[in-house]
Amino acid sequence: MGEEPLLQKLRIQEDIESAKHKLVNDDVDDGDGPVTFILLFTTFTALCGTFSYGTAAGFTSPAQSGMMAGLNLSLAEFSFFGSILTIGGLVGAAMSGKLADLLGRRGALWVSNSFCMTGWLMIAYSQAAWSLDIGRLFLGVAAGLSCYVVPVYIVEISPKQIRGAFTAVNALVMSSSVSITFLVGSATSWKTLALISTVPCVLEFVGLFFIPESPRWLSRNGRVKESVAALQRLRGNNTNITKEAAEIKIYMENLQEEFKEDCFFELFKPRYSRVISVGIGLLVLQQVGGLSGYTFYMSSIFHKSGCDGHDVHGVINHRTIVFISDIKPNLQSYALLNNYTPISALIGVLVFFVSITVGLGGIPWVMVSEMTPINVKGSAGTLCNLTSWSCNWFVSYTFNFLFRWSTSGVFFIYSIISGLGILFVLKMVPETRGRSLEEIQADITR
Repeated sequence: MGEEPLLQKLRIQEDIESAKHKLVNDDVDDGDGPVTFILLFTTFTALCGTFSYGTAAGFTSPAQSGMMAGLNLSLAEFSFFGSILTIGGLVGAAMSGKLADLLGRRGALWVSNSFCMTGWLMIAYSQAAWSLDIGRLFLGVAAGLSCYVVPVYIVEISPKQIRGAFTAVNALVMSSSVSITFLVGSATSWKTLALISTVPCVLEFVGLFFIPESPRWLSRNGRVKESVAALQRLRGNNTNITKEAAEIKIYMENLQEEFKEDCFFELFKPRYSRVISVGIGLLVLQQVGGLSGYTFYMSSIFHKSGCDGHDVHGVINHRTIVFISDIKPNLQSYALLNNYTPISALIGVLVFFVSITVGLGGIPWVMVSEMTPINVKGSAGTLCNLTSWSCNWFVSYTFNFLFRWSTSGVFFIYSIISGLGILFVLKMVPETRGRSLEEIQADITR
């Protein structure tokens, strides 16, 4: 404890490199191993939680008219029903880090799954506004937990060479689940849609019985033999995991010597300044670029632009449509461009959809999971998650006011913020491709 932070980090890196060099002449691979069935199944099970979050986010759009008519809800009651998801998200975010540290990544997924299943069943069988609201609140809690735990879990179990590909799927699942929910909801009643939305919850529930805990979480908690066994399952019985297991073990031992427990105030020490700055910065940029505004108020934007959102949304994720759809009212003032506006808007939507899916849609949480040392991951995850959901609420609350002020101005604001995000990424965000989590974390906290 008397060593300077820089010397401590150097010692960790030296120990890791020493372990590698000792094994370099052995018949040992680099610890990546093949993509095994259990790795794919574990990732699929975790992604069911992300899919459930997407169904919750996309549920209100196709369900609005049926719910208001069937249960005689006022616009204010339905608006509260829609917005309470964010409140639940804040609750889930507040306990996500500590829960994942105490119960493990798999344990936190159990809790999230329980809230999600209960929420959908309450909505499906509700006969009054209060039970709808409680069910929606539970869905928010599940979403707040899963949006942190799922990427952390996938990052911790994935081989380093394909970690990026595995985590990118998380953003794709989130985006596609919203569109799938809209498609199914357009063809079924809201009650049926709520019951169908329990399917990913059931799949996750079954899968959780068979998947391993995160090897890194097990090692952090002194369960080294279980950690090695979990890692062996994930990499395959015929894969030599000596290097990877030794690297994890050495790194965790050094952390345990240096820190006894995760303390929230540790985050504000200079050594973690870049981790927190990059993590929070990316998540703020993700939200204040207007994504939740696009999601929650797509109908208003389509109506203002003259587009029929129901015709387009079934093909493309609605969050991406909105950004380009605002171009249409401006171009329609020029008669010559009227015939070309739908085509140009569609092309722009496709480009934006691909960009958000592979970029800010999912990478911020991947970066947080990769950069944050496991000794402060719980506290850092809670702080980042609360920041993300708070920005989510802020954008969804202010969007209508900005849209009424200027239909084009609101998107110019979001564009400027996104432009500043490019500068932030170039200046602050480190490259993590092809490096182990232990190498990334030892380097960024130096």
